[in-house]
Amino acid sequence: MAKSRNNLLGVGGQRKKLSRAEQQGAGTARDSDRKVAEDKKQELVRKMRERAEAQAATAAEPDAPPAQS
Repeated sequence: MAKSRNNLLGVGGQRKKLSRAEQQGAGTARDSDRKVAEDKKQELVRKMRERAEAQAATAAEPDAPPAQS
């Protein structure tokens, strides 16, 4: 084992080279695609929860008479 434990040269991998646009704060197209995919997933989850709640509400009240106008 080496005597010096303070030499961490090369530990932790390499950093990705940033383009000029990324350095100025603009993300990559990959980042925006990931954001769009996350938004779609959240919307799908919301719709599924609403449907599940609606089915649970109708199943909980099967004996209720329908409302008449």
